[in-house]
Amino acid sequence: MARKSKSLRKLLHESTQCVMAPCVYDCASARAVEMVGFPAMMLSGGEVSIAMNGVIDYGFTNLTDLEWITSRISQTSGIPLAADIEDGFGGPIAVYRSARRMVMAGAKAIQLEDAGDMEESTELLPREKYYEKVRAALAALDGTDCILIARTNADPATQLDEGIERMRRAHELGAEMTTVVKLTKIEDARRVAKGVPGWKMYPDVATWNGVPEITAEECYALGFNFLTTHYTLKAAMDGMLEHGKRNFAEQGVSYTCMKEDATGIKGMSATPLFDPQSYMELQSRFGGQRKEYTIVGNKVEEFPAGFVRTPIDDRLQASRMNTGATTPRRPGHRPRAAGWRCCCWRLPASSRNGIARSST
Repeated sequence: MARKSKSLRKLLHESTQCVMAPCVYDCASARAVEMVGFPAMMLSGGEVSIAMNGVIDYGFTNLTDLEWITSRISQTSGIPLAADIEDGFGGPIAVYRSARRMVMAGAKAIQLEDAGDMEESTELLPREKYYEKVRAALAALDGTDCILIARTNADPATQLDEGIERMRRAHELGAEMTTVVKLTKIEDARRVAKGVPGWKMYPDVATWNGVPEITAEECYALGFNFLTTHYTLKAAMDGMLEHGKRNFAEQGVSYTCMKEDATGIKGMSATPLFDPQSYMELQSRFGGQRKEYTIVGNKVEEFPAGFVRTPIDDRLQASRMNTGATTPRRPGHRPRAAGWRCCCWRLPASSRNGIARSST
């Protein structure tokens, strides 16, 4: 089996259709997305807030939360992860530091929004304040295999022209992808496609009364090559509540043990879905003796047929492969400045000067 590429940039360059990336929040949801064949995924800040901290998306998630889960997902999955870093957690210097940390954690794209308030994300930062953050993020990502997704929270109903102008300017500054995150109508998407050049993300596509607001094919025809959607957290809660109600009623776990899931596997353990035997095979490379994975002496079922089984070498690629990218860059991209040192906070001279001027 050919080795998979974790490069989102390379995937987007080579794809002949819209890349659909479901939103994930932990290693299990990422595993489920990868197993069914999706080529990429998006870390949802809102769902991380619920899954990790038990609170709604109201500005409670911090950079450490996102960095921690990004590193876990990126080091155990074979597909690229884009990550929502909200407003970057501060001004330009904070954005620069946030972006660098997410690169080292393994993110293949970061999404940076222009929210003026992180509770409800309804107010917009002044344009120039947001552009300062964009410049800082771009400086942090320079020379890596991580791309910037510039995001505006402008409301298409009243602020579509403003949102288009902000994203047009972000692209001009160097953002490889942009998104008007509150899009819900194909008519507005057409205006965005006409007004904003470059790669574009269609956000969180939904279906109303059984009719999708837009299809992946329609997105691609308009020039949107990246599409996100939410389903993993709801699906997980749905399954846990279904099993929980039945098991609670019987005061046992017969329902879970006897129910055949989507993979055809029975039993109360989800371990087979995480390909445990591949780790035993990896261990045999070092010790020479092949072992069979068991749980309390019981053999675990084989990895289910009909699902994507990514080789363990691809899943365990080091996240620091993010640096030193050799994949194609956006036309007109300038190579990183001489003297870059990724082990410290030293900025390229041009970026240092630019940030110094903009902060006065």
